[in-house]
Order: sequence, then C-alpha cells, then structure tokens
Amino acid sequence: MRVLYLTGMMRCGSTMIGNVLGETEGTLHVGELHYLWRNGVLDQGTNSSCGCGSPLSECPLWSDALDDDRIATAVEAVQATRLRARHTPRRLAESIGPMAAPPDVRWLTGLTADVYRRAASVAGADVVVDGSKYPAEAAAMLGSGLDVRVLHVVRDARATTHSYRKDKSYVERMSAARSTGYWTAVNAASDLLALAGRSRYLRVRHEDFSARPAEVIDEVMAFAGITGPNPVSADGTVELGVNHTVTGNPDRFHRGRVLIGDNARWRTELDWKPRTLTTAASAPQLLRYGYPVLTRRDG
Repeated sequence: MRVLYLTGMMRCGSTMIGNVLGETEGTLHVGELHYLWRNGVLDQGTNSSCGCGSPLSECPLWSDALDDDRIATAVEAVQATRLRARHTPRRLAESIGPMAAPPDVRWLTGLTADVYRRAASVAGADVVVDGSKYPAEAAAMLGSGLDVRVLHVVRDARATTHSYRKDKSYVERMSAARSTGYWTAVNAASDLLALAGRSRYLRVRHEDFSARPAEVIDEVMAFAGITGPNPVSADGTVELGVNHTVTGNPDRFHRGRVLIGDNARWRTELDWKPRTLTTAASAPQLLRYGYPVLTRRDG
C-alpha cells in the first residue's frame, strides 16, 4: 500500500486534486484524516459528516476506527504538541536522519498507518490519498515504514488572502497579515520535505492544475504510482462519484460532471492594501514558486 500525503496552506485546491485522484482505479481519497478523531469522536470539528453523507461514526469505512474516546483525546494531544509546522525540521530529522522519534510520535504514526491499512482494505485500494496538509505530520509519516510520498500544493498567496477575507461556513476569516503569516510558515515547512528526495516529494501549483488539469494529474499519478486512465477529460472536466473524505472544502460533496478551473477573482476583487501587504510579506516565496511579484489589477 502507498500513501500520497498532500501538504500546503489551506484553500490551495487540495480537495479537488484529491477527489480527482479518488476517481482512479485502486485509489482511496480520505480527505483530511488528521481530523478523523476530532470530528468523528470528540465532535469538535466543523463537520462530522463523511463525504458519502453519513456521520463519520456511522460510515462503514470509518466507524470501526472511532470506538474509543481515550484514543481520540490522546491523538489530539500529540497533534497539538508534536505536529505543528514548527516541528517539521525535527520530525523530518527523525524520519530520514539518525534521530529517534519520541514514543508518542511513534504511537501516533503507527495508529495512522493502521487506519490507512484498514481503510484501504475495506475500499479495495492500493493507494491512499490524505489531504491533511500538516507538513510535520507528513514528515513523521515518512518514517512510518509505509511508502509515503508527499505532494506539496501551492497557490498564489494573494489568492489565499482573498479567500480568507470571505465568510466560509467551515473556517473563520483571517486578516491579510495572519493568512500570509500562515501561508509563508506552512509552505516553508513543506519545502523542507524535499530533503526526503525526488522520489518522495513533488510540488505542483494550483494555477497549473486549474489551467492544465489533465497534464498535472498525469504528473501526479506517475509520481504516486497510480495506474489506469486519467479521469480528467480533454475539456478539463471530471466525473465525480461518492467519496469517503473525513473533512475538507464543502466541494467534496459535489457529484457528477465538474469543470476544473480557477476564476482568479483576487485579481479584480482584492483591495490594494491587503494585496500590497501580502505581496511584500510573501515576495521571496512567490518568486521561488514562479509567481510574478508585480501584477496588474484588472477591472
């Protein structure tokens, strides 16, 4: 069994990438597994429904993993103290270097690996796609003994700022300063995962996926070892069926034919003050990822 772990800043488009990959033969997209216990047992998350529409506690894929409140509380504790973005360098050193991981980290990675295996067995899958987007967790899982590969999805920081200035039912608003701070920290931590080697790390941009979805999915499938036909049609559409995602963007509930694209509304709707602040704070990484620092405000 192989695991493709998606990392990057929230609202980078990982849910759609995961849903598309979930339509390939032998691939199970689990959404953001990081929140399985919080949403399914502790009921502290923003959504306790599986992508199939059932409560997580009643979903045939997840219910067996959610039978112990004590485990859920312990998982939350390790996540909070060991798997923040700032912990990424240490978790990575433990996975690919000489350092030994603490017992609680080994316990949690083992538990997560068992959940991956159980879900894959029930679904008849060879590849599990986890869109949790915690770089420290990805670093820890690289040392779990599983064949874990990391897909780092980046999106223009100004698009992220624009997205966080709007009300969403599942996440709070953020100021430009706060969202850009998170964007720079999470992506810088995710960049470190490239130290695991080319065979275990790949970076793609949301904008490239939106413009050339079939091409980017081909690249990701080859990297992850996913076989079979590419589910994206030549016209950039994909037929989405039922999934078993733990949480994520509400788009995970969409069914039927969906057109992949990016309206890039930030270019016309993002005011000059948050736009300027975001650009100045993220400029080095924007350049690193191939984004222009100076852009024209259309409209």
